[in-house]
Amino acid sequence: MKYVDLNVDLAEGFGNDQALLKLVTSANVACGLHAGDYHEMQKALRWAKQNNVRVGAHPSFPDRENFGRTAMQLPAVQLKSCLLYQLGAISALCTAEGVVLSYVKPHGALYNQAAREPALALLIAQTIQQFDPTLKLMGLSGSLMLTIAEDIGLGTISEVFADRHYLADGSLVPRSRADALVENDEEAIAQVLQMVLEGSVPSVESKNVPIKADSICLHGDGAHALQFAQKIRLALQEQQICISAA
Repeated sequence: MKYVDLNVDLAEGFGNDQALLKLVTSANVACGLHAGDYHEMQKALRWAKQNNVRVGAHPSFPDRENFGRTAMQLPAVQLKSCLLYQLGAISALCTAEGVVLSYVKPHGALYNQAAREPALALLIAQTIQQFDPTLKLMGLSGSLMLTIAEDIGLGTISEVFADRHYLADGSLVPRSRADALVENDEEAIAQVLQMVLEGSVPSVESKNVPIKADSICLHGDGAHALQFAQKIRLALQEQQICISAA
């Protein structure tokens, strides 16, 4: 039987968290530097526990003005402190709520830069390993970030995207392009099923790219996030694909 995890970005202030946590199996909880705050974090953790949803940290560059989606070049010592600050905050709240922190998924520009910048990928992996070597790193399937994490002995989770278009090299189409997002639900569902069942994803260059789909990201900030999550779950269940974070 095929297995796949459904993850969603939460604690970003969009108001869908409680409902989305009934539909997913992993929650990427924002750590306050690109959106949300300590109260949003605590609520998301509490609801995740109620629904037996795996919890991960979702740290970012310190960039609330641009939702963490602006590329930044911070000194290594400053970025490491920034990551540890965010991991420490969510870890404290997890302890208070009796929740296990299982993985880390960088957010936005931090995620995309680390997928192609070796020094940044290594810094992130080493910081996570120093903080808690049992944590896994969730990142773009096939990316440099995951390869480097695995090289230093960190566990990884290969993530794919239901609502993003891909380039022929396996990277995501940049959000600056008009064709970055998959706007049609049927196209997104077809893409998800291909990724899970066939291990490949269609690129905008009409080439099928090999991919490993451990976890599917469903963005919680979309206009119809709940409806989309329900459709994805139903499509997977109809194909007898088990939805699980295990």
